[in-house]
Amino acid sequence: MPGKMIVICAPSGTGKSTLINRLKADHPDLEWSVSCTTRPIRAGEVDGKDYHFIDKELFEEQIKNNEFIEWAKVHSNYYGTSKIFVSKGLSENRKMLFDLDVQGADAMKKIYGSEAHVIFIEPPSIEELENRLRLRGTDHDHVIIERINNARRELARKHDYDYLVLNDDVDKAYNELKDAVERILK
Repeated sequence: MPGKMIVICAPSGTGKSTLINRLKADHPDLEWSVSCTTRPIRAGEVDGKDYHFIDKELFEEQIKNNEFIEWAKVHSNYYGTSKIFVSKGLSENRKMLFDLDVQGADAMKKIYGSEAHVIFIEPPSIEELENRLRLRGTDHDHVIIERINNARRELARKHDYDYLVLNDDVDKAYNELKDAVERILK
């Protein structure tokens, strides 16, 4: 049985992390892809579990060495997915779970085509998304504005992927996400 690649894609503040955490609890067979990033670690995050937190110089060196399937500069920070992790996972028939932005999902689709199953999570509205970002309290106002502008561009692409889940009610959204994942894993 070949490995599986499930990519969860959503604008920042959509509730993606909440949904992914529930999915990981219900599906311990999914292997979490730990991306690399240059963004600062947040309270409660663990290096090597949530992300590999590395400095900008090392990240840029790895870009030069072509060590990422995809990488992007998002909200003034770098994020990337290791080629070694994905190649090894596919060759070992693992079920891999990815949390990527639109650029990352596009890169995965470009390389892996239909092997990369992308599920896009949509917020109920831009206004609700902004409210969620402000309530989260983790970003300065200028970062929230940047995230909202990015979300508008990302939402224009929501129909470009394999599955679309509206997160207007977390339980309903989770059930739709879980159903999509279970169809992929069959």
